[in-house]
Amino acid sequence: MSATVRNSLTGWFSRKQSADIAAAEQAALRSDRFRLEREADWRRLDSIVARIEAGRIGAISDDDLAALPVLYRTLVSSLAVARDTTLDAATLGWLEALAQRAWFAVHGPEAGFRGWFAQFFSGGWSAAVRALGVEIVIALAVMVAGTVIGWLLVAGNPDWYFAMMPAHDGDVRVPGASRAVLYGSLFGQSGQTGLSIFAAYLFSNNAQVSILCYALGFVFGIPPLLLLVQNTAMLGALLWLYHGQGLTIELIGWLAVHGTTELFAILLAGACGIHIGRAMAFPGNRATLVAAAEAGRRTATVMIGVVLMLIVAGLLEGFARQLIDATAPRLAVGLGILGFWLVYFFAYRPRKAAR
Repeated sequence: MSATVRNSLTGWFSRKQSADIAAAEQAALRSDRFRLEREADWRRLDSIVARIEAGRIGAISDDDLAALPVLYRTLVSSLAVARDTTLDAATLGWLEALAQRAWFAVHGPEAGFRGWFAQFFSGGWSAAVRALGVEIVIALAVMVAGTVIGWLLVAGNPDWYFAMMPAHDGDVRVPGASRAVLYGSLFGQSGQTGLSIFAAYLFSNNAQVSILCYALGFVFGIPPLLLLVQNTAMLGALLWLYHGQGLTIELIGWLAVHGTTELFAILLAGACGIHIGRAMAFPGNRATLVAAAEAGRRTATVMIGVVLMLIVAGLLEGFARQLIDATAPRLAVGLGILGFWLVYFFAYRPRKAAR
């Protein structure tokens, strides 16, 4: 073979090798760019799917839930491109596995009522309550202020008592009533009949207050604040009345049986209304109605629980409070129920929901 031919062949092989190296480098560059442009979305999708698989639906934000189907479709459309790039086999396998997991999260069968029921009580309700931490603190402060305001108003002018307390025929709980009369209104009711009707009335009244707190939250959260003040002002007035006759502890025991549940339910309803009002007053980058709708979905779980709490409170007020006719056991029951709610809402962390 002549030197000219050898030189030509050598040059051809050299150029081909250089072209192959350049092509490989270009492919690697495209692969890196492909990964960098999409990896954040892959990681976000993996995080959302992992929380769904762990049963932590309540820990997923509304934005992530809305983005889930979009992220899934983007991943599926990217897989075809990914197979043609120089992505390593492990990464490609991880993407394919993620696509399968995301499919079940997006298109998988729903849990049904039994699954929803189990998820609701095993962490969904308590997680939804904890998500309203700021609003709960605001509602609690307003309720304490309302109680103080009610006390101070009637202490300054007893006529305020009749303006705040609903009038009932034969109600002996009025300013000027003797200690014996007020004491009799707290004890000796174990033989009372018609307690079931009374419980139904109380449930209806408390449910109305809670639903109004929630439903009127769209007016920038102002009506829930006023409703909380109004209802707790009545409590302050009642405390003032019984305190004047040295029956403060007896009244607290009488209220504790049902009040720890009832007031907690009203507190949560007020917090839900405040949350919606805050979302509308400060929507951020979202449209006001969109922010309100998101807040409404976020608080719906809490309100389902509020209704259940009010049913329990109505039964306790209509039955247990009259059947337990001593202050000490009333306080024990009330504090025990309060402890249960506090542990369930703020300390209960199911293993499945905490991952």
